Amino acid sequence: MRVLIVEDEPLVAQRLERFCREILGSRLEGLHTAPTFDAAEARLAEYAADLVLLDLNLEGRDGMELLQASVARSFHTIIVSANTEHALRAFEFGVLDFVPKPFSRDRLARALERAAQPAPTTAGVARHLAIKKHGRVETIAVEAIAYVRGAGNYSEIVLRDGHRELHDKSLERLQDILPGDFTRIHKSYLVRLADIVALHAHEGSRYDAELRGGTFLPIGRTRYRELRARFA
Repeated sequence: MRVLIVEDEPLVAQRLERFCREILGSRLEGLHTAPTFDAAEARLAEYAADLVLLDLNLEGRDGMELLQASVARSFHTIIVSANTEHALRAFEFGVLDFVPKPFSRDRLARALERAAQPAPTTAGVARHLAIKKHGRVETIAVEAIAYVRGAGNYSEIVLRDGHRELHDKSLERLQDILPGDFTRIHKSYLVRLADIVALHAHEGSRYDAELRGGTFLPIGRTRYRELRARFA
C-alpha cells in the first residue's frame, strides 16, 4: 500500500507516519507527506497513492476542496481532523473513515486495517461521485446512477439518463464507498438492488438481471443463486 499523509502540523504528521509504519508493516510499499494544500496537489499529480490521510485545515486552506477533487481519483481517503462538524459531509463524498483528533493508535489502526483489506467489509455512504471531465472535476449524484460496469482499473458509470462517465476508481474501490444497496451481480457489474425487477435464467447456465427501464445485465452463477434466494 502506498500512503500519502496530508498534514500541516509536523508533530502530528510524524505521529501518523510512525503509526502507519507500525500498523501496516510489510504491507506499506511507500509513504510520503505533504504539509500544504499545494504540496498535496503536486504530490498527488506524480504519486500513485492507494490511500490518503487528509487533514481538513491546511494552513487556512479547506481540505474539503482537496477531498472533493480526490473522489474522482483511484485512491481511498481517510480524514484525520479535529473538524468533526464536517464528518457527515466527508462521508457523503466517499471517505472510508473519519478519525477525529486527538487520535489513538488503536483508532487509527481500525481505519488503516479497513483500507488495507483486499475486499470491502462494509459499504460506504457516498451520496456524490466526482469525475474528471474536460480538465475539471464534476460531481454526480449517486441517485442518478443506473449501474456501474468494470473497465479494468477504471469503472464506467451509466446514468439513468443514458449518459456514461468514466471513473478512475476500480469497481472494487467504488463498491467500498457506495451505499449498501449497491450489490455485485457479476464480476463486472454493480447495480442497486431496488432497480432489479426480474431475474432470468437461460439455457447453458446463463442468467440476466432485468432493470427498471428495460436494461438486461449478466449475473454470475453464484450471485444468481444468492439473488434468487433474496428475492424469494
